[in-house]
Amino acid sequence: MNKFPKNFYWGAAVAANQCEGAWNINGKSPSIADCLTMGSVSSPRRITLDLDEDKYIYPSHGAVDFYHHYKEDIALCAEMGFKMFRMSINCTRIYPTGDESKPNESGLKFYEDVFRELKKYNIEPLVTICHNDMPLEFVKSCNGFKDRKLIDYYLKFSEAIFKRYRGLVKYWLTFNEINCTMRVSGNWHHVGIWNPGTTTIRNQIDDQNARYQALHHLFVASAKIIKLGKSIDPSYQFGSMISYGTIYPLTCNPENVLLCQEQDLIMNRFCGDVMVFGEYPYYIKHYFEKNNVKLEMTEQDYSDLKEGTVDFYTFSYYNSNCVTVDEENKELVSGNNASGIINPYIKYSDWGWGIDPVGLRYTLNLVYDRYKLPIIITENGLGAVDQLVPDGNGSFTVEDDYRIDYLQKHIEQMGLAIEDGVDLIGYTAWSAMDIVSLCSGEFKKRYGFIYVSSDDQGEGSLIRYKKKSFYWYKKVIESNGADLA
Repeated sequence: MNKFPKNFYWGAAVAANQCEGAWNINGKSPSIADCLTMGSVSSPRRITLDLDEDKYIYPSHGAVDFYHHYKEDIALCAEMGFKMFRMSINCTRIYPTGDESKPNESGLKFYEDVFRELKKYNIEPLVTICHNDMPLEFVKSCNGFKDRKLIDYYLKFSEAIFKRYRGLVKYWLTFNEINCTMRVSGNWHHVGIWNPGTTTIRNQIDDQNARYQALHHLFVASAKIIKLGKSIDPSYQFGSMISYGTIYPLTCNPENVLLCQEQDLIMNRFCGDVMVFGEYPYYIKHYFEKNNVKLEMTEQDYSDLKEGTVDFYTFSYYNSNCVTVDEENKELVSGNNASGIINPYIKYSDWGWGIDPVGLRYTLNLVYDRYKLPIIITENGLGAVDQLVPDGNGSFTVEDDYRIDYLQKHIEQMGLAIEDGVDLIGYTAWSAMDIVSLCSGEFKKRYGFIYVSSDDQGEGSLIRYKKKSFYWYKKVIESNGADLA
């Protein structure tokens, strides 16, 4: 018996700021992603509020030029058999600086064309409204979501896209990996805060109270966006998007278990609890008191949170980590902007990520037991250095068996979670085609089923090549997950 439901949403994901390029044409203004320089594993990405293209490489400026290649890229996704394509809308194409009274028609038209192209192939778009993206002007004028006025900007932006794309889009996510704001690194990517002294993504000066206040504004914006969307089209469905950093106690020392529980609640559960249940959970109040966090909240905020809850739950899953209270037994490893203790029972990628397929099944059960909502895994994949080789037919391919092995084992565990009773309705692997790595800004850290010819300097032909995993995933989708060989 096939474990996956008949109408399962197989697909893959991208993000506008990591794939589109065309950063300053047809009315688009600079976004916070456009200020991030190229980096590497050893050299963190710099944040430059004043762009200097003579000195730095900004990979989002060209990316893989999905803006001009979207028809070709969507056709390749259709060839794989995609049922769903997760993407985002770059808000600076719609309201470039935030002060405009009317949306930019060129930007609205571009995404309408993308959605119509997806519809041509019966591919359902899953659209992230804000994926690490906002006008750079907001950082300079009000330090991002630290200022409550950004709630109104995103409502204005959301109203424009909800009305324009009614009938073309059904599934929406409000904010990407919202819980990353719990980390210092979330200042820039997720709420657009820049504090004096900040130089790189890894070296950000933190004002913890401001960061958590900004997160509160994200929660309120999300709830109000959901309420607005439902008023425009009651058929719209809204989901959360959580970066799930699965963690285990390193040993069964009860203190390790307690530490693991505490970190899991704060990092993984808190934001989902607010978005699903519509209120701040009991444990976060103690956490805020302990850390001297004082937030400004209104009675209307509480009401909005309760009325603007999500319809389904989505999360990204790449790796797991361990924690321990033992200061002398800490062999640290870092991956996906999070560090932890090395787990002796799993393997690690070249970028320090603990590869843990069984952890995905464990996480799916945790999430479904808590929320009882349909689940979509919106990111899951392996970043690796891929090498083009001749395919024997006059073109090129990538023999990415390592990626196939990673995905195969994770999809296998998804099937087992469905057998467990988890209501898993979709899977959009990261990523459809090679795109700019968010963490390191590299091109050589590739995730896609489709190889895009570009290097770390952003130079290349941008020719698309089908990797071995392209044909493998096509077979997986054709068999609805029954054939993983």
